[in-house]
Amino acid sequence: MAQARSKTKTRRPSAPNSADWKSTVRNSAARNRAVQKSTVQSSAARTRPAPKARAVTHVVGGAGGARSRMVDVGAKAVTERTAEARALVRFPNADAARLVQHGGPKGPITEIARAAALLAAKRTSALIPMCHPLALDAIDVTFTPRGKRVLEVRCTARCTGKTGVEMEAMLGAAIAALTVYDMTKALDHGITITDLQLLEKRGGKSGLWRAAKRKKA
Repeated sequence: MAQARSKTKTRRPSAPNSADWKSTVRNSAARNRAVQKSTVQSSAARTRPAPKARAVTHVVGGAGGARSRMVDVGAKAVTERTAEARALVRFPNADAARLVQHGGPKGPITEIARAAALLAAKRTSALIPMCHPLALDAIDVTFTPRGKRVLEVRCTARCTGKTGVEMEAMLGAAIAALTVYDMTKALDHGITITDLQLLEKRGGKSGLWRAAKRKKA
């Protein structure tokens, strides 16, 4: 009796789906582009020159080590230069607007503080060693309540010369704020002075500079 042989059918591989094949090709191409882009960026980062570090102009090196100096501004151009600075006086338990309007324990606050700022700005070079004596054209000091507990002091300085007036503006704002403290400390010794900063400067080789905006006081 002849033994029946079972025939096993061989399954042929199915043809690739057209949509899947196109998707695979697109994904492969996208990976290749990403790798190429990453390689180019890495190469550019390695070859990009490092930014030059700014030198401290008031310090010079020598055989005996670093030493301070007053910068020679003789070759600089004479231009109109302005700078504006501010400081914030914070009152824990007092109304800033009322103090500005009616004064404090020692009398009118703003006019005394304004006079102190003017005197200080004119004497900046006598207080900060490397500052040049400047013939100031104008100094303006303002006092603005920011909410109930904060008084903003601003000082703007202007001159026509060879060097900037940033320090004059900052010293004016600082001394005005300190004078406000002195005029009101009898109310609360916890009054603080914060955020002393340069807001803007104009003129000179570097031109206009403005501080980045901060959150409201």
